[in-house]
Amino acid sequence: MSHKLVDEHLPGPAEDGTASPAGRPDMRRVVHRETHSSRAGVAVVAAVLVMGIAGYGLLESAVHAIGQPAWLIEPQLAAERIVALPAGLPPLLLGAGGAVVAMIGLFFLLNAVLPGRRARHVLTGAGPAAAVVVDDEVIASALARSARLAANVTPEQVMVVVSQRQVLVNVRPTSGVPVTEGAVLAAVRDELREMSLEPLPEVRVNISTAGVIGA
Repeated sequence: MSHKLVDEHLPGPAEDGTASPAGRPDMRRVVHRETHSSRAGVAVVAAVLVMGIAGYGLLESAVHAIGQPAWLIEPQLAAERIVALPAGLPPLLLGAGGAVVAMIGLFFLLNAVLPGRRARHVLTGAGPAAAVVVDDEVIASALARSARLAANVTPEQVMVVVSQRQVLVNVRPTSGVPVTEGAVLAAVRDELREMSLEPLPEVRVNISTAGVIGA
């Protein structure tokens, strides 16, 4: 997707529940939904894991209560083995199991605390009743064109990386043709000001010391 325009008619207040008291969609919530990834999938996975573990524990307890053999392991025996850890397990297996558990826990922790922003920015010049959400790749393409014109180089000699808070412009000049870093920086900043991005990223320009032989 190159960009997305959200106005007061798309979507309607009855479609996604983001209506304001005046009957118009709450643009802040709509923009937040477009610029942040949903945590619903991760939440479902976590809920399924917890329900599965709890259900298995309940099943083993019920089987043990009626005097039937355990499906996998007796609850009391499992508790004793957990208390006795790391006895009875090879160090390599114990380390691998601990690493897997730590990675799973870190995955859920990061999904809980990180903002989960998508690689998108908001153009604030669309007015209060509309918002334009643009992919960072589209922004990078436009900035690369401005940097290329300012540096007088080919498209292959410019690479722009756009993140949430920073724009990194890498330029490989043509051998024998000097490139002014200030000119490239000014051109990219002017392009950003015309876009009216939110948040407005900082610009950094790197001019390579190794030139490219001109055709």
